[in-house]
Amino acid sequence: MTDQAPRNCTLRSSAGGDHDDIAYPSSIGFLLIHLGCLAAVWTGVTWRAAALALMLYVLRIFAIGAGYHRYFAHRAFSTSRACQFALAFLAQTSAQRGILWWASKHRRHHRHSDTADDVHSPMQRGFLYAHLGWVFVPSNDATDYAAVRDLVRYKELVWLDRHPYLPAALLASAVWLIAGWAGLVIGFCWSTVAVWHATFCINSLAHVVGRQRYVTGDQSRNNWLLALLTMGEGWHNNHHAYQASARQGFRWWEYDPTYYALRMLA
Repeated sequence: MTDQAPRNCTLRSSAGGDHDDIAYPSSIGFLLIHLGCLAAVWTGVTWRAAALALMLYVLRIFAIGAGYHRYFAHRAFSTSRACQFALAFLAQTSAQRGILWWASKHRRHHRHSDTADDVHSPMQRGFLYAHLGWVFVPSNDATDYAAVRDLVRYKELVWLDRHPYLPAALLASAVWLIAGWAGLVIGFCWSTVAVWHATFCINSLAHVVGRQRYVTGDQSRNNWLLALLTMGEGWHNNHHAYQASARQGFRWWEYDPTYYALRMLA
């Protein structure tokens, strides 16, 4: 089939070849974490667990924005090798696959933004596919090491990428030991699901809803609400215009706490 296939058609080749069908078995863990959130009916919602959830949400949203995105995908700032590993480990507690996988897919997104070769464009395959469906497509499973040659030279990052869910499992175990079942359900599951969908909204909503300040050749948009939810990642059109910038909120009123935190750490 050609790249001009109908928008709702996701099959790209015959059986046995690479295809864009969502592989539902690979999404079982994703679904279980969502279902785990419902266990709050039995565990209850305690102030301690809720505070833990808020803390883990903020910490991991920062790690995704500063780590996965601005550092590993775009190398927008520099840091030491030890801090690099710590940032990678913290980012992977969000259970969004390996650090090299994330960076390679995001670099591809920028090379082909909103074209047929974009891995998650709502313009090409619809909103739901761009939001989360693409993550579970077999053809997107592999890490493109050629796209992240600057990162592959760090053996610890390669090791971490090959154990993508180990940091999340360790965090879940620690939360359970500290705060029991309520902590696991509210503190870990609720915050993990919230982090997932806040991040996914940048791939989907930030290419559909908002304003475009810069002509970037794609549908990237600035969305103030997404910026609030993701600590500054919602200024997406700004970012597509200046991809190597550690700062994404350019105007004084464009809230970008990820950048403020990076300034303090500097």
